[in-house]
Amino acid sequence: MESLVAEACSILSGELAQQLKQRLTESDRSKLKSRKKRRWWVRQWIQKRKSNGGSMFISRELRNENPEDFKNILRMSDTHFEYLLNKIKSKIQKMDTTMREAIPADTKLKLTLRYLATGDSFKSLEYFFRVPKCTISLFLPEVCYEIYTALAEFIEVPKTKNEWDEIEKGFQKRWNFPRCIGAMDGKHILIKAPPKSGSEFYNYKHQYSIILLALIDHNYCFTYIDVGANGKASDGGVFQESSFFEALENNTLNTPDDVVFVADDAFPLKTYLMKP
Repeated sequence: MESLVAEACSILSGELAQQLKQRLTESDRSKLKSRKKRRWWVRQWIQKRKSNGGSMFISRELRNENPEDFKNILRMSDTHFEYLLNKIKSKIQKMDTTMREAIPADTKLKLTLRYLATGDSFKSLEYFFRVPKCTISLFLPEVCYEIYTALAEFIEVPKTKNEWDEIEKGFQKRWNFPRCIGAMDGKHILIKAPPKSGSEFYNYKHQYSIILLALIDHNYCFTYIDVGANGKASDGGVFQESSFFEALENNTLNTPDDVVFVADDAFPLKTYLMKP
């Protein structure tokens, strides 16, 4: 009797499993039927990226014939672009597959520099460079990270009095401003409001942003940056929370005597900080 019951249960469970499997299959089939069929794998005008894309236009018509326009569109000279490309090319170049060719590292860098220079929307960059906006959103953070890693050595606070003296001489010679060793300001970088952040990143311009605090020398080169403070903070507030402020207050920067940094009216007046 027990064996008959077990066999019956086995048969019933098998039939139920088969029915459930059939129902799931029918459900999946209906979803597939209702899903809009893709008309093409890659849109035809995007496939013409090599011949008509923005990267080719920059290389073919601006790089050789109009170097000033090349510098204007990417905010750097041809020489600096090549240097940066060689530094990060191996990190951002992907392999081609049987399905499609990988986007060249050259194009990725040009697109990223254009985005950083203008803040254009991904849709606008898509039309100019002929690279899908979904693809841009994937590689752009990666390229930015590799740029940061490659150039981190160039953003460094001077460590010796001789280095500070060179900057002071530069300000006096180029800007006729004696005893100055740096100019400082804050810059709002627009962002999409993070989830559940409320008004934390909402600034006085009625936009969402993070703040870049930067110190530059007489040649516009960064010597210190602090980026990431929420947009509702003031430039002076960001400065007072920075490691740079702590170093100045503790006199650990090894600066010459009687020198100053200059900033606008948003910053506090200090013995080492001059403002209007």
